[in-house]
Order: sequence, then structure tokens, then C-alpha cells
Amino acid sequence: MASIKTEYKVAAVQAAPAFLDLRAGVTKAIKLMKEAADNGASLIAFPEVWLPGYPWWIWTETPAAGFKFLRQYFENSMVYGDENFKRLCDAAAQFRIHVVMGYVERAGGSLYLAQATIDDEGRCISNRRKLKPTHVERSVFGEGNGSDLVVVDTKLGKVGALNCAEHVQPLTKFAMYAQHEQVHIAAWPSFSVYRGLAYQLSAQANNAATQVYALEGQCFVLAPCAIIDKKMHSLLVDTPEKAALLLEGGGFTMIYGPDGAPLAEPIPEDQEGIMYADIDLSMINMAKAALDPVGHYSRPDVLRLLINRENPLIVEESSTLQSAKEGSPPADEPKDDQPL
Repeated sequence: MASIKTEYKVAAVQAAPAFLDLRAGVTKAIKLMKEAADNGASLIAFPEVWLPGYPWWIWTETPAAGFKFLRQYFENSMVYGDENFKRLCDAAAQFRIHVVMGYVERAGGSLYLAQATIDDEGRCISNRRKLKPTHVERSVFGEGNGSDLVVVDTKLGKVGALNCAEHVQPLTKFAMYAQHEQVHIAAWPSFSVYRGLAYQLSAQANNAATQVYALEGQCFVLAPCAIIDKKMHSLLVDTPEKAALLLEGGGFTMIYGPDGAPLAEPIPEDQEGIMYADIDLSMINMAKAALDPVGHYSRPDVLRLLINRENPLIVEESSTLQSAKEGSPPADEPKDDQPL
């Protein structure tokens, strides 16, 4: 690993996805990557499942009614390492920018809320899945596991990412803090649903959770947030009842310092843009001097966290089956050159 860059510009995206159109979404992402790089950013972060967009119908439709979206959603979800994924990696290398992309990962017949971290040489250095989909998300997405609940070493320091309501999961957050995370991406889909009806889903409540993450973890936090534009809204909303549940806009992107302070002015919630901030990793030392919950301000003799890093296998072959597959006899059977 080359020497760590400690002072640089970061970028957080506030934009509508190219909803249900993966190829167009990747093209739009590449344009935003170029814009951020041209403006001097070393890192750009995208909202939760920005490719191909968040499935808002799960909050406004019955499961049966939502089936009309599923085929197109599945077909426009990205397979890790496929042609569209490689386009993102190639663009990261071309523009010399680190990227944290929120996307729907398709693996076999299942979908996952994924985040890929790509370095400025175009290498994917981390690909994670949301540990537990939130509420009605479970009707669309599978679960992740502890194997990818990691902070990765980069040229920009230790970088990690979580999705949406993972930021109100105390143990998940602590697992990230314990890896001495320096730059965190808190990806959100937009704050457009149930406004005035469910405060826990509001921008106010969840931006507070993001800010607390910066304060608790003493790390810089980029909180990219998508918006719902008119085209997306018209596709999802076809009755007055749904219009009351899902609004246009919803963009509340923000960047926080390791002391919890906002580092940029908000972008209007219905406007697309890229938020920038200049960060200095040495400021983390100042924050940790007062509060370090995984260091001098911890009590591991009283409270500790247990993490299971295993990636459980759906199918595991026995030694006998594996030996047969490889063309060699099992250990308890004689080989051809051994006497019976």
C-alpha cells in the first residue's frame, strides 16, 4: 500500500437514479464520477441501491400489485463483475477516483442491497451486502453476513460503508468503529415516504443518526441521498392515496466531520447535485482525544462485541464427494496401486 493521503476532497451524490435502467444508470454514474474528478475529488459516494434505484413500490403497493415491477427490476440489477460493473471500474481508473457505489446485486436468483468500493486503479477492493434488509425490503432482498462487514485500507485511509437503517443498528456500527474507520459512507435512498406519518423514516431522524455515527465513531461521514424525480414518481404513483405516501424530492445529502459538525451547505431536496467537502484525517486524532469508544473510552472487561465472520455455504460437499469429484478415491478406500 502506498502512503496514505490525509488531506483531500470528497464528493457525495444527490441525484435521481435512471430508474429500472441499469445501462443508463451506469452511464449517468460515470458522468458524475468525471464531474467529481474534474472538481478535484478523490472519492465519490453514491446513494443506497442507486443502480437501478430503490424499489419504493414495496412501501405503497400490496405484494401482489408490486409484482409488475419485479421482472424489470431483476433484469436491471447488476451482477458483480459483469460488463456494467467493469464499466464503473474502468471509469474509476480513467478518472483516478475512488468510488463507493450502491447497487442491487443479483446473484443467482436472489437480490441484495450491495455496496462496492472501487479504488482509483479500477480494482474492487470491497463488495458488501446489507446485513438485514429493513422491514418490507425483506420481500425483495436477501440478507448479507459478517464476512463483508469490513473496513478496507485504501490510499485515502480506512474506508467503510453501511446502508440506510444499518445506522440505527448499534452492534453493526460498533463492528465498524472497532476497525478504526476513518471515512464512512452512509448511503440513503431518499426521504420521500410516509412524510408526516412516520417520524422514524424522516430526514430529520435519520440525518441525526448519520451525524451520531460521525460523533460516536470519530470519523468523516459522507451521506449521499437519492431523489425521486417526476419521471420516477409518475411511474410509481397512480392514485391520490399513493401520492400522499410517496413524494417527489427527498434528497438530504450531507457530509459530517469526526466531531459531528456538518461540512457543507445542504442541496435543495428536489435538486440534483454533488456535495463537496475538504477533509483532513488528522482531525480524527483531535476527536478521539476526547471520545474513543474502541480505545481509551471503552471497557472490554465489562462489554464486548462478538462477530461471526463466516460466509455460510448453502451446499457443502463431504470429503467422499469431493474426492470423487477430483477423481481420487476416498481416504478409506485403497488406490489402484495398493494391495486389497
